[in-house]
Order: sequence, then C-alpha cells, then structure tokens
Amino acid sequence: MAVVRWNPWQDLNTLQRQLNQLFEEDMLPSTVLERSLTRVPAAELHETAEAIHLKLEIPGIEAKDVDLQVTDKAVYISGERKSEAKTEEKGVIRSEFQYGKFQRVIPLPARIQNTNVKAEYKDGILNLTLPKAESEKNKVVKINLESVG
Repeated sequence: MAVVRWNPWQDLNTLQRQLNQLFEEDMLPSTVLERSLTRVPAAELHETAEAIHLKLEIPGIEAKDVDLQVTDKAVYISGERKSEAKTEEKGVIRSEFQYGKFQRVIPLPARIQNTNVKAEYKDGILNLTLPKAESEKNKVVKINLESVG
C-alpha cells in the first residue's frame, strides 16, 4: 500500500476553483436549466360561494396570441411570446426575456358554467370570473351524528 501525503491546501484550491466556475457562469435569474423548461404563466385562484376567480400573469403577450379554452372542470391556456426582430450592426444584445410558446392546464376545484365565463385582459394580467354550476352553489351536506355512549 502506497502512502500518499495529504495536502489540505489542495482541497481548498479545488473548492475555490469550483466556486469561481459557479460565479463565472451566467448568474441571471433565468439559468440554462430554466431556459430549457416550458414557461408557464403564474396563476392565482380564489373561490367564493358563487364563482371561482382566476388570475393569470401573461405580460408582453397580445390578446390575439393567447388561446383560452374553458371546460366545466379546467382552464386551458396557451400562447406564444414572440421575439422582436432587431437588427443591429454593432453591439451586444443581452436579454432575460423568455420567448416562445407556453401552455398550462389549471384544474378547477368545482364545476363551473363554462358558457358564462367573463374575461378581462389588462396590463398583462388575465382575470377570469368562472361562475359555479348551480349544483355546486351552496353545496351543504347534512351529517347525522350518533352519540356513542
């Protein structure tokens, strides 16, 4: 068996190199891994007795580039954020914007009347008011309790 002399400074040098490589890479919010994933719009869901209110964040996308479909159980949204064609002779363009297609299916916690959905799109926020189906409104279940004695 060979005896190898341990040098603790070598381990620190290796760690320093690894940290340097980490910070030399693009440290922007959208890393290489995130760029390869499909972007999905952020959603916020609020349920009341009468309706489900769904808010979706889709900034920088025109209404004509959004496909919105609503069933009685889910909301399907897809679209595309198109890149602006820029031609520059000199200089470097660096962008954190994410371009391309996106899609998302959001299951709803209750059945809705998909024929009476109201939609409003303003400042990159899509607000949907999804009225609940009559069978879902005021759904109260009577529970009979038996005394255990």
